[in-house]
Amino acid sequence: MSLVTKPPIPQRSLAQQTQRSQAWVAALFLLPAILLLGVFLLYPLLANFRLSFVEWNGLGNTAKYVGLQNWNQLFQDAVFLRTVVNNLTLAALSILIQLPIALVLAFMLDKAGRRSSILKILYFLPLLMSSVAIGTIFRNLYDPNFGPINAAFTALHLNGLAQDWLGNPSLALAAVILVVCWQNIPFYMLLFLAGLSSMPAELREAATLDGASEGVIFRRITIPFLQGTLRTALVLSLIGSLRYFDLVYVMTGGGPSGSSEVMATYMYRTVFSGFNIGYGAAISSAMFVIVIVASALTLRSTQRFETEV
Repeated sequence: MSLVTKPPIPQRSLAQQTQRSQAWVAALFLLPAILLLGVFLLYPLLANFRLSFVEWNGLGNTAKYVGLQNWNQLFQDAVFLRTVVNNLTLAALSILIQLPIALVLAFMLDKAGRRSSILKILYFLPLLMSSVAIGTIFRNLYDPNFGPINAAFTALHLNGLAQDWLGNPSLALAAVILVVCWQNIPFYMLLFLAGLSSMPAELREAATLDGASEGVIFRRITIPFLQGTLRTALVLSLIGSLRYFDLVYVMTGGGPSGSSEVMATYMYRTVFSGFNIGYGAAISSAMFVIVIVASALTLRSTQRFETEV
């Protein structure tokens, strides 16, 4: 009596079955997160785009489909175009001010080691405060009559430097940008510190043994090693600047005369003061498109300068 033996299962077939089972397990675990993203992110996003094609004051079932009318008005709206310029100015100056200062602070704190623990806590304090509290504090500091900034200039007999910081159309946006930088520098400092902590000590030791100065080490080793972290910080700063709302709204409300108006504050006023839901939805949809395009272009352009350490 002969025994019939089954042919062995090919190794490739076993690997494919294992990959399929792992894919199903991964999909099962990701399903709750995907459902949450769909309900709280994708659906509101699509609903907002749908609202951008209607004219509606938010009351009752009075929504009227107007097609691309809101979008046509958006591209001809001088106020909106000015808010885009203000947002881009805020983004550019935030990047040019925040990231270099944060990088230098991170490098100095990392070099100091454990001796910088107290400084790390002090530098981190602005990040612990809410934007509303920071906006209120600096609005009082900038007060032209009772603010300590003008009082200090007056005490030093520099009366010509005392200004109506938030009431002057040529100074309001710059005053807000300085506060934005002061608030967010600690975040990027921590981001760079995390990147520096993963840097092998052998790289710096080898450069030191070769006679490289601290400046050369910083330029030739530290910055190239942190290029991934720098790219992340650049994109985060860009996205945050294009979406900024709370600090601007608390400090200036977009004024004076729209000089510090950004897209988010203009959208807020359009929806909640002007009760123009459709046009406000078009503004927020345009914000989304601008953020996505700007982020993609930034990532693509920075990848060209990537080098190996």
